[in-house]
Amino acid sequence: MSNDVENKKIVLMVDDDEIHLLTAELCLKDDYEVFKSKSGDEALKLLIKDKIIPDIILLDIIMPEMDGWDVFGKIKGISILKNVPILFLTSANGEAERRKARDIGAVDYITKPFNMDLLKSTIKKILEVKGKDKKW
Repeated sequence: MSNDVENKKIVLMVDDDEIHLLTAELCLKDDYEVFKSKSGDEALKLLIKDKIIPDIILLDIIMPEMDGWDVFGKIKGISILKNVPILFLTSANGEAERRKARDIGAVDYITKPFNMDLLKSTIKKILEVKGKDKKW
């Protein structure tokens, strides 16, 4: 694997829990350039102000101030970001949440605590599909 950050795909993780952010970062940092955000507002600043365009976003649902559903809607409302795949990575594990995520267009849904191998393989699969389907 090349150490050249320019060649790495970008992952943005949005979660108010520092432990989950650090765990996921440790899992992904060898393969991806990882950006972390502790809130929806912080994530939107990274995306808009800092012009970070991730290849995939990992988004928690249960967060204070702005929940993951609202963050999802705001991201999808930004034309340059509307095709960025969003994977919910959350402790919300009910069927209603899963169905809602599917209905609004999330690419996948993984519950916490998550299996690191499952997370890595899911991201890899999503990015492979995204690479083949430019309309994603």
